[in-house]
Amino acid sequence: MDRINKQIISHVIPVIILLIAIYSVVPFFKPGVPMAAVLNNTTIWWAISFLILTTFFLSYRYFFDKRNQDNMLIVWVYLLWNLVCIVRGMLVAEAYWDWKALIGNAMALLLPIVIFSSTNKMIVQSLLSFFIKYTLPLFVVFALVLRTDAFGFYLIPISLLILFFPALNTRQRIILLFATAVVFLSDLGARSNVIKFGIPFFLLILYYFRKIISIKVLEVVRLALFIAPLLLFGLGVSGTFNVFNMDEYIEGEYTAMGVDLRGDRIEQSMTVDTRTFLYEEVLESAINNNYWLLGRTPARGNDSYSFGALNVELTGRYERLSNEFGLANVFTWTGLIGVILYSLIFFRASYLAVNRSKSIYAKMLGLSVAFRWLYSWIEDVNNFTLNYFMLMVMMGLCFSDSFRNMSNKEVVLWVRGIFDVRYVRLQHYLFKKNKYAKTEYSNIVNLPQQES
Repeated sequence: MDRINKQIISHVIPVIILLIAIYSVVPFFKPGVPMAAVLNNTTIWWAISFLILTTFFLSYRYFFDKRNQDNMLIVWVYLLWNLVCIVRGMLVAEAYWDWKALIGNAMALLLPIVIFSSTNKMIVQSLLSFFIKYTLPLFVVFALVLRTDAFGFYLIPISLLILFFPALNTRQRIILLFATAVVFLSDLGARSNVIKFGIPFFLLILYYFRKIISIKVLEVVRLALFIAPLLLFGLGVSGTFNVFNMDEYIEGEYTAMGVDLRGDRIEQSMTVDTRTFLYEEVLESAINNNYWLLGRTPARGNDSYSFGALNVELTGRYERLSNEFGLANVFTWTGLIGVILYSLIFFRASYLAVNRSKSIYAKMLGLSVAFRWLYSWIEDVNNFTLNYFMLMVMMGLCFSDSFRNMSNKEVVLWVRGIFDVRYVRLQHYLFKKNKYAKTEYSNIVNLPQQES
């Protein structure tokens, strides 16, 4: 029975990436699309979210790389604190909309459970392989009914694979370049997508200069990515310098064609400040209601007179349940304690990848995770979407001892196995030749939790 359960879970996990990709873009269907009303159903999405969380909770027993137990302590502590905040939310929820917010936000707060199974590099390989073989081709269909600013949400796993660009063959590189070009050219006004797909290409510089860039230099860059937003936040709060007010230090007007909420093409400013007033509302709400340390729980949001008017008729409160940048939500729902724990996960994951790995690919991944922490001050909403899911997968690889101990050549086999099953077979063959191998391995279920 135990083996049967393991087989079932191993077959369900790859399909998850398709389900979460579809429901990540459902809110961005063009007006009038017939299937939008059917798919955009909260109950169905909650059921799928619960299935995903349950699958990864059960998969911990079979696929968690247990050599990472000590390093994963911070993830456990963060999840436990989130559970405390969820329970507190049950106590403060008063109306229907409080309970609805609590359920949806609780799902997002529990998504870091994905990190545990993602320490198994073969699980991640199967997830990404399913995306390339099945989810990516379906994009041709969804591109016809999606707003262009949502293309990057559906294709976000490509941004992770870009970090392994030098390890791929010509055909595989063309796939990544084409998908990236679609994201860039379809909507340059979607600044977040451009940044998320552009940064991995920028990090590839490290690969080509890997022989002359020391680990100390990479560590300095990593630390700078964590320190910079703290300094900028301090300067902004003090009124000395506001990094979001780009008109003060960038001359000229920079615009790009994008889409509005109706899907119509419009010209958008690339330098407009869309974050300062959000910071002001989030901080003022926490101070005025005295929840800055423990949070307001995921059943509530922050006071907002900019967006609250849209909700006051439903909830009776001038309140916004979530914001566009991730740290604002962590702060509102779980307080300063939650923000510190959340940040420590990024810090530990990136530290291990940069300083305790053998391949340049793992080090680039560590810097990418450090950047995503910086970016959570600007965007990276922590909701139950493919974007946040893939962020958890990235951190799982950073924590993974087996992934970090792969050489550059071993990473080449691993990442090519995502596109071509022949490389997976080669991985199995090489493993069986290892003098320490005692069992025949034929598929992902039979692979060990830890490979050296």
